[in-house]
Amino acid sequence: MSEEKLSAHEVAAWLRRHPQFLRQFPDLALSLSVPRDDGPAASLAGYQLEVLRDKNRELNKRLGELFLNAQTNERLAVRTHQLTLNLLRQDNAADTLRAMAASLQEDFNGDLVRIVVFKEIAGIGEVDWLQTIPADSALLAPFKDALADGEPICGRLHADKNALLYAVRVDEVASSALLPLPGIGLVAVGSRDGNRFYPGMGTLFLRMMGEALAAALQRFD
Repeated sequence: MSEEKLSAHEVAAWLRRHPQFLRQFPDLALSLSVPRDDGPAASLAGYQLEVLRDKNRELNKRLGELFLNAQTNERLAVRTHQLTLNLLRQDNAADTLRAMAASLQEDFNGDLVRIVVFKEIAGIGEVDWLQTIPADSALLAPFKDALADGEPICGRLHADKNALLYAVRVDEVASSALLPLPGIGLVAVGSRDGNRFYPGMGTLFLRMMGEALAAALQRFD
């Protein structure tokens, strides 16, 4: 079959099926040139080397991102473990809730920490981060689905949820992490940064913190 009868696509398809072809004809590989977007034509070998370098740079970038993520997850794991131990060291429900609120604010950098419980907690007194609302109260209607599901929620909460949880201006809470604790209440961490908590972010450590608090409180039922 003559060259004139082959289209460029057919030649490309044949070369893809025979990737070792240029090994048999090295002189042909050296004579080929590859056009570049930002300059004159380059040799095929030079072009392949440039492609490999680009791939190497991309792999190094991805490895760097994975390393940073691993470091972040390690720090979160350590803090979550320390929180769990601290909660289990408390002698009563009031101190357990105080420890939770303090850790979320200090160790996890929460701008606004709020806890809602369904039952009165003896000995805790008046604190701005705690509310007692009976589980059957109409005030909790906006959280009905969340409490039934029991899964952490991250992102921008509806205004009626923010109003109940934070009792501050809507613009003071741009994003939240909400931990529903079925049978116990709610834990919310609000941020003035709209990108701090967002839908789709990992919630494993949030779930672990919620489970740790629930287990610690159940000791005093």
